[in-house]
Amino acid sequence: MAVRACGLIIYRRLQPSPSSKAADSIEYLLLQTSYGTHHWTPPKGHVDPGEDDLQTAFRETQEEAGLQASQLTLVEGYRKELHYPVHGKPKTVVYWLAEVKDSNTEIKLSEEHQAFRWLKLEDACKFAEYE
Repeated sequence: MAVRACGLIIYRRLQPSPSSKAADSIEYLLLQTSYGTHHWTPPKGHVDPGEDDLQTAFRETQEEAGLQASQLTLVEGYRKELHYPVHGKPKTVVYWLAEVKDSNTEIKLSEEHQAFRWLKLEDACKFAEYE
């Protein structure tokens, strides 16, 4: 059976300058793990017994980034399921897209992470290293 994890891809909108494109005012949150290869990832984690996937995504986001569900707006209709092997075993990760309501909201990292960054889409894709 595949390991199952869930999380949120979180973004914020900055005040765009008059000459910028709309996409230039959007940044995505990535957290750097404090273990292993110190990879960058959106907040996510394993599903606990009795939890549904979305509950897991919100719980993990609160634990890892200090963001409460009330501080986020879930983007309706966006749900992405990824399947890939980890240490030779299948893993499924489900992500939802969420906007932080206040772009100045403080990020409070857990011990699982050592840094965070808000990044433009292109940079976030480079930092994440994985599709």
